Amino acid sequence: MNRNQFISLIAVTMLGVSTSVLAQDDKTSWDSLTDAQREVLAPYATEWNSMDVERRGRLAEGARRFTEMNPEQRDAARRRFDRWRNLDDEQREMIRDRYQQFRNLPPQERDRIRSNFRRFRDLPPDRRQQLRERFRNMTPDQRQQLRDRLRQRQRDVRPRPNDRPN
Repeated sequence: MNRNQFISLIAVTMLGVSTSVLAQDDKTSWDSLTDAQREVLAPYATEWNSMDVERRGRLAEGARRFTEMNPEQRDAARRRFDRWRNLDDEQREMIRDRYQQFRNLPPQERDRIRSNFRRFRDLPPDRRQQLRERFRNMTPDQRQQLRDRLRQRQRDVRPRPNDRPN
């Protein structure tokens, strides 16, 4: 491939990339949003066009999901958002890192964590507080030992492939 062909190939590739970005940009332009999405996103109206396309896409998708929620779900989402906004940058980054770690786990491990969370959430509030306090008072080694014991208990309880009925 000679130099001119190489430059042409790069130019065509860049054109394709810029076209896809522009196409994505059209999907998230303020005018392309529904009235309900614009109402939810009204605080961002003045800065919308200066935001990067990826952020606009995330906000537009969040607004779409929000408009599909019932009033109770919306109230819960508002409370979660208010808590998020009140976190400092370091706390937010830690949460993002943990979420990414969670997403990288095997599906069965994520299911196990979700199941344990549901069991914890369904406990009476005073029992949850008791467990939180007990965990806070543990040393890092004690916490790791507890995690290891719980993982082993989960493995012992789960039926093995050859124990399952046919």
